[in-house]
Amino acid sequence: MTSTRTTRRTALAAGLALALGLGVTATASAGGPRTVTGEPTDPITRIADFYGAYIDAQSTEGGGQLAEELREFYLTPALQKELKAWEKKNNADGVLRAQNTPVQWKVTDNGTANYTEAGITFTWGNGKTTKLVVDMTRDLKIFHIGTKGAAGS
Repeated sequence: MTSTRTTRRTALAAGLALALGLGVTATASAGGPRTVTGEPTDPITRIADFYGAYIDAQSTEGGGQLAEELREFYLTPALQKELKAWEKKNNADGVLRAQNTPVQWKVTDNGTANYTEAGITFTWGNGKTTKLVVDMTRDLKIFHIGTKGAAGS
């Protein structure tokens, strides 16, 4: 009888956690829950955090101020200035290099010696993808966003 109660409590707690979203992430795949890890001092984590937060802000009504604050926090002043000029010329968001926001993004470490280079792949609502290169200094500031790495800019 005790094991039946324990099983019911466990099932109830798991169901409640899923319903309330308490740290349990369900996925459509049979592989089980997804796990996302990161470290605040890891450049790839920082780039992924920036893009996740930035896209969330851009996708939310009234998120423009947050997007600007994220730029100030994560991007070098020189890059912020460069992006403003690019945006004026291209009438698009310089961080995303687009006029709309992607539905999915992936950050991949391209590796470098003196700075971190990451490949960013955006998936758009129509299923098409675009790619960018993002470079980050050792002090965790993004100094380049474009289609080529910093050395080839």
